[in-house]
Amino acid sequence: MRVRTLVALLGSATILISAAGAPAALGASTGGVAPAGAPTSAVAGRPPAPPRPHIHLSPVTARSSSLSYRGAVYEKTATGEVIPYQPLAPSGQPASPTGGSPIGVAAAVKPQLLVPGALARYIGGLAAAPMAAPAAVQQAIWAANQIIGLPYIFGGGHSSFVSPGYDCSGTVSLALHGGALLAVPLDSSEFMLWGSHGAGRWITVFSNPGHAYVDIAGLRLDTSAADDPSAQQGPRWRPLRSANGGYTARHPLAF
Repeated sequence: MRVRTLVALLGSATILISAAGAPAALGASTGGVAPAGAPTSAVAGRPPAPPRPHIHLSPVTARSSSLSYRGAVYEKTATGEVIPYQPLAPSGQPASPTGGSPIGVAAAVKPQLLVPGALARYIGGLAAAPMAAPAAVQQAIWAANQIIGLPYIFGGGHSSFVSPGYDCSGTVSLALHGGALLAVPLDSSEFMLWGSHGAGRWITVFSNPGHAYVDIAGLRLDTSAADDPSAQQGPRWRPLRSANGGYTARHPLAF
């Protein structure tokens, strides 16, 4: 077998580089060609890579405008205990057959609702956070529940997160602030440059210079009744839109 040898002199050291074909086992150990059938990880000298975890990606468009849900609903108590949800009707008001506090009830009595799985669910006007969601996502949902049913007020939620009513970007800001994802309120134009580009795993903010709304774990929080059969204005949970054309999509980092 012929061996072509390149000899380079660097000071007093001599480097010998051999171009001869090395045995397969030696080639594998030095980053060369592995024997037939050898695993790829053996070539690199590294252990096999662990399987990648499933990444939940919240849907951003709807197949249906239906928000019906018939599954189990739970409530997280003030002590952190998770118990089956038993809605309590305010005096003179019937309980919702699907659970949840009626629209317009004081924020202090709105429960922290939970449902199994990775999708938020519509329960009597409120959103139940998915148990599989990160804590920040759950907190954003529960914060938004506190303003559901309040009126639309232009500029509401911008001078302060506490307001008698909210506009579109004020509503989005309040929810994100509840999940510790936003420190100060933003307007719809500012949301176009906020966070990271594109749809998020759990949260996606859609905005343009005139409007903003947010999808959280499969439900849309919006002051506009577009694509919502209820036709009700003000901060509410609504079906996802069938398309989101004309809006930039942004998301909080890691969510």
